[in-house]
Amino acid sequence: MRSIESKAKTMEEAVSLGLEQLGVSFEDVNIDILDEGHKGFLGLLGAKPVVVRLTVKENAEETNVLKDVKLGLNPEKPARPAAAKPAGKKAPAEKPAPKAEKPAEKPAEKKAPAAPTDGVAPEAKAEEFLRNVTKLMGVDVTIDSKRDDEGNVRVDMHGDTLGILIGRRGETLDALQYLTSLYVNRGQEGYTRVTLDTENYRAKREEALTRLANRMANRAVKTGRKVVLEPMNPYERRILHSALQKNENVSTHSEGEEPNRHVVITLNNKG
Repeated sequence: MRSIESKAKTMEEAVSLGLEQLGVSFEDVNIDILDEGHKGFLGLLGAKPVVVRLTVKENAEETNVLKDVKLGLNPEKPARPAAAKPAGKKAPAEKPAPKAEKPAEKPAEKKAPAAPTDGVAPEAKAEEFLRNVTKLMGVDVTIDSKRDDEGNVRVDMHGDTLGILIGRRGETLDALQYLTSLYVNRGQEGYTRVTLDTENYRAKREEALTRLANRMANRAVKTGRKVVLEPMNPYERRILHSALQKNENVSTHSEGEEPNRHVVITLNNKG
């Protein structure tokens, strides 16, 4: 199993940097919080960075190779008997057995993050925290929180017509998301991912960055030179990488150190 440790000023940055380095998606890793950094209500720029360990899940590595042949029953040997399926009718009879176990195992994994040690559901903790913070900020919003099938929390806030909760390029929204994540995961064994949005800002920003990525890729092709974009946070850089991942004419990589790390678009065929 591949495993790395990632450090950053915030939890989101540490996780995003680790995902970028491993080249995998969030659902493909297990996350352990090694150090929460500087604690406190406004501990965004603490002296100690947040340290997390990202470990690639075994099933994520096996899915591409084994697919439906095995689901964790016997480690390696059941992969070959799959070729003997046409020889007898017992092989298909055995196939439903793993399928019956698959739904039984997965809900257990998904419910693990949703079993807080303090007995309070993570979405309820997030909603309570944000209701108090927005009241202190003087912003009247409606908060809607829910969990997805994997136990992650998504919070949508409606009513911020002036964009106070978004801030410059989403910095305030990212800060609130980090603080909410700390509050929800405080004292918990596992890590629950918290995504915070208001007035559909995340989707709008993703669309804008995708258009920017394609526009800059076309510029690189026309001029024959690399294009250096402005510094962005790990979340926005991942959107740019993903937007151009299937573009055969260009490649992308990140350069620099935080907070000045930026995406560079280069040509695949310079000739």
